[in-house]
Amino acid sequence: MDAPTGASTMALAIEMHLPEDTVARNQSALAYLIERAAAGDHAAFEQIMIHSQQRVMAMSWRMLGNEADARDASQEVFLRVYKYLKRYDQNQDFFAWLYRITINVCRDVLKKRMQQADRIVPIESDAGVVALDVACSQDDAEQILLSSQRRELIAQAIATLPHKERASILLRDVEGFSTEAVAEILRSSATTVRSQISSARKKIRDYCRRRMTL
Repeated sequence: MDAPTGASTMALAIEMHLPEDTVARNQSALAYLIERAAAGDHAAFEQIMIHSQQRVMAMSWRMLGNEADARDASQEVFLRVYKYLKRYDQNQDFFAWLYRITINVCRDVLKKRMQQADRIVPIESDAGVVALDVACSQDDAEQILLSSQRRELIAQAIATLPHKERASILLRDVEGFSTEAVAEILRSSATTVRSQISSARKKIRDYCRRRMTL
């Protein structure tokens, strides 16, 4: 996998509070592990799992709404990663590729589950709540940050979304991918993703307003 561009390296450095050269070294180390794992090095694959399992688990939990299903999905994700790692194009963003597999696994789980609307999607970070922009008014933003009840309400709203809208808004507003990157992960167009995100945000706002007036 190629080293990130200067702009992306800088963004990673700011996000992780690390010097740019440190982030670049981490990217190079990941590329080396992927190469070794694809060649059959089990220890290298285990390191990849350790490096990425938290992301996979968090995304699976948000998509599926409960820990048990998320753990099962995460196991399946890494089984598929192990199976298809030799097909991975190292010019791709590894985590975008990983999220695509995660979304596909969660889609399969949701197809098998009949009562998905009752599940809760956890939003652990305040940053994710702010990014979703689901306040009934901008004046409520601080209250949303401080209120676990409102976070739970947002989680319930996300759980009602169709699979594609749920995946789009979680990847864009919680995981922080660009619209173009989300489109690539979901094998869709940027226009379609923008429409899905817009629709999802409106549905979440409407859901919150309805529940708050009860």
